[in-house]
Amino acid sequence: MELKERIKPALPHIIALALFTLLAFVYFYPVLEGKVLQANDTTVSNINAKEIRDYREKYNKEALRTNSIFSGMPAYLISTKYPGNLLKHADNALRVFKMPVSVLFLSMAGFYLLLLMFGLNQRLSIAGAIAFAFSSFFFQILAAGHNTQAIALAYMAPVIGGVWYAYRRDAIRGALITAFFLTLELIANHLQISYYAAMIILVFIITEFIWSLKEKAFPKFLKTSLIMLIPLALAVGINFANLNTVREYGKYSIRGKSELQAEHSNVSAGLDRDYIVHWSYGVDETMNLLIPNYKGGSSKPFDRDSETVKVLRQNNAAEYSNQMLKYWGTQPFTDGPHYMGAIVIFLFVLGLVVVKGREKWWLLTATVLSVMLSWGKNFMPFTNLFIDFFPGYNKFRAVSMTLVMAQFCIPLLGFLALRNYMNGFLPKKTLLKGLKTAAGITGGIVLLVLIFPGIAGSFLNPMENGLPDWLKDALVSDRKGLLRADSFRSLLFIVLGAGTLFAFVEGKLKKEYATLLLGALILFDLWGAGKRYLGADRFERPSVIQKSFTPGIADNEILKDQSYKRVLNLTTSVFNDNSPTSWFHKSIGGYHGAKLKRYQELIDSTISRELGMFQTAFQNAGQIRTVEELSDHLIPVFSNTTALNMLNTKYVIVDPQSPPVINPNALGNAWFVAKAHMAANANEELAALKTVNPATEAVIDSRFSEYVRAAQYEVSESDRIELLSYQPNELIYRYETGGERLAVFSDIYYPEGWLCYVDGNESDHFRANYVLRAMVLPGGSHELKFVFEPPSYINGNKISLASSIILILLVAGYFAAGFLKNKRSEG
Repeated sequence: MELKERIKPALPHIIALALFTLLAFVYFYPVLEGKVLQANDTTVSNINAKEIRDYREKYNKEALRTNSIFSGMPAYLISTKYPGNLLKHADNALRVFKMPVSVLFLSMAGFYLLLLMFGLNQRLSIAGAIAFAFSSFFFQILAAGHNTQAIALAYMAPVIGGVWYAYRRDAIRGALITAFFLTLELIANHLQISYYAAMIILVFIITEFIWSLKEKAFPKFLKTSLIMLIPLALAVGINFANLNTVREYGKYSIRGKSELQAEHSNVSAGLDRDYIVHWSYGVDETMNLLIPNYKGGSSKPFDRDSETVKVLRQNNAAEYSNQMLKYWGTQPFTDGPHYMGAIVIFLFVLGLVVVKGREKWWLLTATVLSVMLSWGKNFMPFTNLFIDFFPGYNKFRAVSMTLVMAQFCIPLLGFLALRNYMNGFLPKKTLLKGLKTAAGITGGIVLLVLIFPGIAGSFLNPMENGLPDWLKDALVSDRKGLLRADSFRSLLFIVLGAGTLFAFVEGKLKKEYATLLLGALILFDLWGAGKRYLGADRFERPSVIQKSFTPGIADNEILKDQSYKRVLNLTTSVFNDNSPTSWFHKSIGGYHGAKLKRYQELIDSTISRELGMFQTAFQNAGQIRTVEELSDHLIPVFSNTTALNMLNTKYVIVDPQSPPVINPNALGNAWFVAKAHMAANANEELAALKTVNPATEAVIDSRFSEYVRAAQYEVSESDRIELLSYQPNELIYRYETGGERLAVFSDIYYPEGWLCYVDGNESDHFRANYVLRAMVLPGGSHELKFVFEPPSYINGNKISLASSIILILLVAGYFAAGFLKNKRSEG
């Protein structure tokens, strides 16, 4: 066969990929000017990973932990490479374009592949890919910097497509597709999205099981299910190093179970219920899927020409303009609605009418499940059912994110409906009936809201009821205007979409032109909506962004001190700190969604109270003007900040452009204590920290009593312990004592992976003061070394490497067999 003949079948797909590339670059055109997306979480991730990257570049190996945030934590959910995972190279190749272009491209390409597997032609598959990838939620999470979430969403479609293909077409080919894309899905390392993808697959498999019983095809179902265990095992095996370390860390993070005996019933085996459902979609807010500004859109201030801003100016209250937000729903705030597209929702309803069989019931069930779970605290009986009984569900927060399931199912069912229209599967009468029903339902709802906007509610959130009437009237007027404008917009797109299909059914429009027009309308709708949340103004030149990483006077003063110490920056929200504090220093605070649970509990019980002491001291500072005077004023505070002192908080930033305040009570890297205060449980540990002096006492859980052979230990003025060498995963000390001593270290205790050696001989260490390390040291002059070498990472990479090789061999064998079969047939 000539090369031209070989390329010809692939040409439509090459054109499709070229179109996706063009659309991605045009949408994010500032990247062509050398600009990058300025997103909060991307910046924070960059800050958090600096120490890890520096170590990697210097030593060409992984640090596996960092001390830059929250006094120290493993790096598994910050930045860790897993050399055993050979499929990471494939992931890098597919993400050849820079963020965010690569995500938009992969989202379109992945859904395009899914629709091809479902038997749709190239044109319909291109339109469907646009409908999925340009959903508003993609742009909102990219604007926030949730890159791993976006990548996991992009890979979700071909994963589900592979499973469907295995059960409905070819089990072997489907298994290989699933193995490849499920591996990439897990490499993205956003387990919450992967979990929701698994829920869609679970609903699909249950549906297949029911149909197999109805059609007496259970043996085939069972055989395929057993085959599909292989790609699952391979994908997990290839990602085993990552999954195993994250699983291990999860037990000790805020997603694990607390050892504290709770005084309230609002806890689960994972996150607290309040934390899980904090971001819950309002029941009526679900209308956002059809009308983007149903609840005001995003938590952004009103425009300058709005009634709200005008009346604020008229009443000399213009300074409050930024506090008056468009969004008035039940969530604390939001980056925007989960708008799916008016035409896409119309097509989904059309699919409910004209698509028959298991696909409809699978996708409808998963969509309804998605929506009901997104209601969270607004539908607690159902939410509690999943929190308490559905494995793993209580490990994730922001239940509104379950709508990503609907984001997948709605366009898929809609384009299966279009397939039925375009392929002539149904009689004209059925097609017209479906059009009337879908247009009547979606258009009718939108028209009703347009005429009677009060259906949406009061246009005020509960906290705004106490505002003056003139301001409430302006807010209602503006929000009502937003709703009416978007209702008209959605109605227009529904009419245009339904009209296009009607013209096709009546023979007024060719199939090719109808598909092209529908695709263009969907793109126009979603493109415009997406630009509300991620426009060109969110991009900036790297040089401008880098200026935010310029150290201030306080930073430079601290950097002169080369010792290993911690810093408290009081000019930011300490435990939601997105400033460069952790870029320059070892910070007490930081910003991360999965900090260690014990550290969070120390924050809640002790550190937050100590920060309050600083606030009180500042309020009582009076006419203090110099840092020296402020330092003297804060000395009594440092005498009571026991948690900060034991964490070796040596410097406190009170003004970035002034020298820092030095804490004279910081306890250093390690110290000897005279008394072991034994606590029966975690509650006693925390309570004791409020009364003991950590400079002379150590609070130790009774489970470590085997390591502590005495209640009292001698401490001599001649005793010495100093840190000789610091790396994030290795600390070397030298100490000299006249006898056995109880030592406490200002580093965070983590029970998995830390090894301790005294003169090269492995020794035991344990936890003290709720979060710190401690050990009983033999007398004399010795070298002490702590090394972080987690078996979960080391052994996990071996399993990942073996699994990678197996999948590569299986794929190579499959293609080799196909090649030989074609050769024989040609011969």
